[in-house]
Amino acid sequence: MARVKRGVTAHARHKKVLKYAKGFRGRTSKCFRVAVERVEKSWLYAYRDRRNKKRDFRALWIQRINAAVRSAGMKYSTFINGLNKANIIVDRKILSKLAMEKPSVFATFIEKSKQALAA
Repeated sequence: MARVKRGVTAHARHKKVLKYAKGFRGRTSKCFRVAVERVEKSWLYAYRDRRNKKRDFRALWIQRINAAVRSAGMKYSTFINGLNKANIIVDRKILSKLAMEKPSVFATFIEKSKQALAA
C-alpha cells in the first residue's frame, strides 16, 4: 500500500487560518494553535457587533436629536410624541442629519411638533 502524505492539506489549512489572523498582536498572528482561538473569537465579535452597530448608531442619532431639540426648549420624548401626533414619519437618522446640517429645516419639524402637542 502506498504511503499517504498529509502535509499539503494541513499546510493549506494553517495558511488559511494565519491569513485571517494577519494583523493580530504577538503570537496570535504567528502560531497556528493560538491563531485558531483568536480567529474564532474575532468572528464571534464580528457577528455580535454587526448587530450592536445598529444599536449604537440609533443611540447616537437620538443624542443628536435631543441636543438640537433641547436648544429649542423641548425634550426628545415630547418632540417625538408631537411628531407622531402630527403624523410626520421621519426616521431618526434623517432627523439627526437635518439637526446637524440644516437647522432651519429641523426648526420647522420642531414647530410642527409643538403645534400638534398644543392641539
